[in-house]
Amino acid sequence: MRRVLSRLPGTVVALGVVSFFTDLSSEMIYPLLPVFLTTVLAAGPRALGVIEGVAETTAAGVKFLSGLWADRLRRRKPLVVAGYSLAGLVRPLIGLAGSWPAVLLLRFADRVGKGLRSSPRDALIADATPAERRGEAFGLQRAFDHAGAVAGPLVAAALLAWAGLSLRTVFLLAAIPAAVVVVVLLAAVHEPPRRIMGPAVAVGAPAMRELERPFLLVLAAVLLFTLGNSTDAFLLLRLADAGVPASGIALVWSAFHVVKMLATYAGGRLSDRWGRRPMVTAGWMVYAAVYLAFAVVDSSPAVIATFLAYGLYFGLTEPVEKAWVADLVPERLRGTAFGLYHGTVGLAALPASLLFGLLWQRFGAPTAFATGAALAAAASALLLLLRPSRRVEQAAS
Repeated sequence: MRRVLSRLPGTVVALGVVSFFTDLSSEMIYPLLPVFLTTVLAAGPRALGVIEGVAETTAAGVKFLSGLWADRLRRRKPLVVAGYSLAGLVRPLIGLAGSWPAVLLLRFADRVGKGLRSSPRDALIADATPAERRGEAFGLQRAFDHAGAVAGPLVAAALLAWAGLSLRTVFLLAAIPAAVVVVVLLAAVHEPPRRIMGPAVAVGAPAMRELERPFLLVLAAVLLFTLGNSTDAFLLLRLADAGVPASGIALVWSAFHVVKMLATYAGGRLSDRWGRRPMVTAGWMVYAAVYLAFAVVDSSPAVIATFLAYGLYFGLTEPVEKAWVADLVPERLRGTAFGLYHGTVGLAALPASLLFGLLWQRFGAPTAFATGAALAAAASALLLLLRPSRRVEQAAS
């Protein structure tokens, strides 16, 4: 591990540590949020749907705007610090909420913070990393993120079961890792100077008109794929339908994040050697195969094995797509490009889940999963139209 960390810039490693403690803090809360809403605040599933729908739509829109701002400003770090600080401040306050509208307001503010930080952070990672190690850098950041997702629920479970604390107290204690995040950001994240010629960068439509066809084609393929990429809550429901008990689902969920943690670093690093398009195409085909398997397997062991294999898809795509975005655009437009990427994924996620749920309800789970697999295969086919851009060829030489 020490050798891995020494190969990458200190800022990238520090942002990985930030991601770990951020997810540790958030995952102490969000897996328990449905229980908190129903048992403590006496709210129903409709309230949870409203809260999560508003939260994720908000995050998608703010990610797009923060990407534009990150290119307009001389420094990206202030937006990153502001986003992490806002989310870290309001997230633990859910423990003080007396009604579900208060939770809605806090989740809204939390997602504003996430939206503020995501695109500038990814642009900052790309700025700080040589092109030949960009996949590895994003892979490390995602691996740290998933490690936090493994640790957070375990810490919360220990505090609830062994320390005998209440849900509200556990939520408030999530402020501790959130405070560590701000300290690491201020002390260890150093923004490299940006090579920007001339006055401030244009934003909005003028900037987006400068984005070249290869990036736009990748974005179109991501949009098509995301329309078949529903929320993972449906996969948890599939586990339950296969007879996996609630305790088993929790263990499988934790193991799933372990697979994602290991796969994202490996996948990002391999993309530096083998190229971005082959890795993303392979990842989307793994996704299609997993969804087809979900449509046909019935036994609990087979469904669990399929779910864990699903983690490989993240390793082949999560860090690689981000590295590819950075490869395809000039440095001065990286924030805009990441804003478009995150915004596209976030906004398409809502109709994707609605479509999946409708197909499941009307025609059954096999039809819903088969449709997701077909859209993933179609998105993979769209990538075949892509030709390497001159910018990528120059970066690789």
